[in-house]
Amino acid sequence: MSIQWFPGHMTAAKKKAAESMERIDVVIEVLDARAPEAGSNPLIRELREFRQRPCLKVLNKSDLADPAATQAWLTHFNSQKNVRAVALSCKKPGEAAKIPKLCLSLAPHRGTPLKPLRMMVMGIPNVGKSTFINALLKRRTAAVGDEPAITKNLQHFDLNDAMQLIDTPGMMWPKIEYESDGYLLAASNLIGRNAYDEGEVAAFLGDLLLARYPALLVQRYKIPLAGLDGVALIAAIAKQRGFRGKGGEPELGKAAMTLLQDYRSGTLGRISLETPTTRASMMRLD
Repeated sequence: MSIQWFPGHMTAAKKKAAESMERIDVVIEVLDARAPEAGSNPLIRELREFRQRPCLKVLNKSDLADPAATQAWLTHFNSQKNVRAVALSCKKPGEAAKIPKLCLSLAPHRGTPLKPLRMMVMGIPNVGKSTFINALLKRRTAAVGDEPAITKNLQHFDLNDAMQLIDTPGMMWPKIEYESDGYLLAASNLIGRNAYDEGEVAAFLGDLLLARYPALLVQRYKIPLAGLDGVALIAAIAKQRGFRGKGGEPELGKAAMTLLQDYRSGTLGRISLETPTTRASMMRLD
């Protein structure tokens, strides 16, 4: 199943972002640290490269991600031209405080009251842009939620008299090129739930976790993993948790959601769904 999600308001969001790009100095692209390349919108890259704007990639939710994978992504992104990368968790007070200085290093000619540094925050839905904005401003001004596409319009904020922030709506791209990316995004709750089948996504996630994080599965669910694939893992979770429906049949849907929620919340442990190396392998298979 190919997963696609491009709500109508995102076409307008792209147009507004393109118009604003001419008047900003640095793009701050907020990413989910667990799947940073799968969730990096190619339209954002095209817009900023057309205007030759530098980019600070913020790997948010790093407290949920595998530290070794995150370090590999930082090395990967920091090797790119006109790009800096930093990992943080916006839920940890003070971690966002390093961002203005990093942005200023990308546009050292700005950052005075006469020439304020203008930073545009971009990213796909639900990566934590609004939480990031609130952490920078040290007050709750941007709407926050756990469902994709909360912000619908551009919002302007003054960080201080020498720095300005523009918050943009979460913006997807019209067609997800790689099928595996759709599953990575769905597993991480980065696209609308109406765009995918939760059972299929949970089975995909199960296959990935069995291959890369089997010890975390055993620790959480206390089940033997020998011979299991993603579908069988979900059935085993249903049996172990006693999820039964009418006639005593296992409630596979409930077990699938349990696996997804345990991953999304960090209950399973610190997990990354891709690294630069595994991504290269997945792209060859897609």
